[in-house]
Amino acid sequence: MPAFFEHPISIQGNVFFASDFHFGVPDEERSQQRENAIVQWLDQIQNSAQHLFLLGDIFDFWFEYRDVIPKGFCHFFAKLREFRQKGIQIYYFTGNHDMWVKDYFSKYLGIKIFRSQQAFIINGKRCVIGHGDGLDPTDKGYLLIKKIFASRINIALYGALPPRWAFALARACSRKSRNSNSEKKLPEIGNQKIIEYISAFLHKEQADCFIYGHTHLPTEVEVATGTIYYNTGDWLTHQSYLSWTEEGIKLFCPSSH
Repeated sequence: MPAFFEHPISIQGNVFFASDFHFGVPDEERSQQRENAIVQWLDQIQNSAQHLFLLGDIFDFWFEYRDVIPKGFCHFFAKLREFRQKGIQIYYFTGNHDMWVKDYFSKYLGIKIFRSQQAFIINGKRCVIGHGDGLDPTDKGYLLIKKIFASRINIALYGALPPRWAFALARACSRKSRNSNSEKKLPEIGNQKIIEYISAFLHKEQADCFIYGHTHLPTEVEVATGTIYYNTGDWLTHQSYLSWTEEGIKLFCPSSH
C-alpha cells in the first residue's frame, strides 16, 4: 500500500479553514443570517488569504441535477467567485451532508473538489486534511449508510425524483436526524474517535497536523509530541475557524468569549 504522503499537494502562504456552515437549516431566515455572517468573515480575510479550505457540510443538503441546483446562497457564491478572481485558491472537501457535490463548483467557480482526506505540505508542515467523518472502523452502521449514499446507482435513482420531491425528502430526513441526535454527546464522541484514528495513523506514518471538521466542536489537541489535531468547529453554534499565517496556527472561536 502506498504511503499517504507519497503525493502530497504543497502550498505556501496564509491559509484559512472553516467547515459545517449547514446552509439551509433550521429555516431560510436563520440560514440567510448565517450566510451574511460568513460573507462578512470572508470579507475580513480576503486581503490576507492565499488559500481557503472548506472542510465539508457547507450545505445541510446539496444535490446537483444536470440543469438544477438548490436555490439561494447567492452572496456566498459571489464571494467565492471574487476570491478566485483575486487568485485565492479554494479547496472544497465534501462532507456527509454535501457528498453529492458534482461539477458545479469546479466548473463555474474554479474550486478544487476533494471527496476524501488528502495529504498536504503547508508552509513546510505535513498535514492530513479532510471532513473527518467515516474514520471510525467500528461504526459499521454509518460506514454502510455512507457507502449506500455514495453508490452511483442510488445517486442515479435519487436523481430520477423531481427536484421538489428530492429536496423535500432530504430536508425531512435531516430534521429527523438532527432531532434524534440533539441530546447525545456526539461532538465529544466524534472527537475521541478522530483522536483514536490519528494515533493509529501515526504508528504508520509521521504527520505534523490533522485538520478536520464534522464534529462541530472547535478543538486543538496535541495527540503526540509535535502532532496537533485541529477541528474547525462549526458556524451553527461557534462561528469558529482556523487561520495559518506568519504568526502561526490559531483557532478562533468568537462564541467562547
